[in-house]
Amino acid sequence: MERIVECVPNYSVGQDLEVVEKIVSCFRGKEGIKLLDYSSDKDHNRSVVTLVGEPEKVKVAVVESVKVAMAHIDLREHKGEHPRMGACDVIPFIPIKNFTLEDAVALSKEVGQALGELGVPVFLYERSASASHRENLAAIRKGQFEGMPEKMKLPEWQSDFGPKAPHESFGVVAVGARMPLVAFNVNLSTADVAIADAIAKKVRHIGGGLRYVKGMGVYLKERNLAQVSMNLTDYTKTSLYRALEMVRIEAKRYGVSVVGTEIIGLVPQKALIDSIEYYMGIENFSPDQILENKLSEEA
Repeated sequence: MERIVECVPNYSVGQDLEVVEKIVSCFRGKEGIKLLDYSSDKDHNRSVVTLVGEPEKVKVAVVESVKVAMAHIDLREHKGEHPRMGACDVIPFIPIKNFTLEDAVALSKEVGQALGELGVPVFLYERSASASHRENLAAIRKGQFEGMPEKMKLPEWQSDFGPKAPHESFGVVAVGARMPLVAFNVNLSTADVAIADAIAKKVRHIGGGLRYVKGMGVYLKERNLAQVSMNLTDYTKTSLYRALEMVRIEAKRYGVSVVGTEIIGLVPQKALIDSIEYYMGIENFSPDQILENKLSEEA
């Protein structure tokens, strides 16, 4: 593939694995596309798919997956811990090879127009945003599915493509272009989600915390644990270990500790290397010292 774009669409389904498979089948085994990863969370009731491919092929597959979501996901019946406003909630495009951020913005608008023609209201976000107050996904999603009918009556919250009111069962979708982010969650030794939420408010940028962190508290019903769920929007400027250590510091005031962490989807190797260097105190470490990296060079 000469030109490669990454796409990480999020779907508001994580409990019905048959529907998840129908969505994933839009990307599996398709020419010009490589399905890298997909994961589903029952508590969040959400699935995240990661794929790369030729821009036009990715566009066609993503639009097809939204059609599947429209047919099988009804947000009027959806329950889950993760905030959501659409059956396919967000579709980010990330430049990878011979494909600039500007190209990703153009592609996001093409996809947005195609989805609008299907009858789905589309908000452009991040680098694709049509106004500064639409850049932040959390600002667009505020009010969630249930609050969208009233929100979209406001002039400043008119959709960029498609109908001017939410689809009755699908809701709305955010489409945009951004740089790579890391979805990083920290599990706590408490089931009190209020504690996780309080910690998230201190750690995230909007609350005066780390510049490139978005976060919220989540309750994991199956494990009876509270979680600080974060997105690191630029891991080169706010590292994984820095976010984790700030969660630890804030957790101490509530007498709780970190019992585990998880990464959702794929993560750049450099993000992990930074944390390895920090926790192990490795001096002058280079990715060239990783055996698999050298083997791939030889191949």
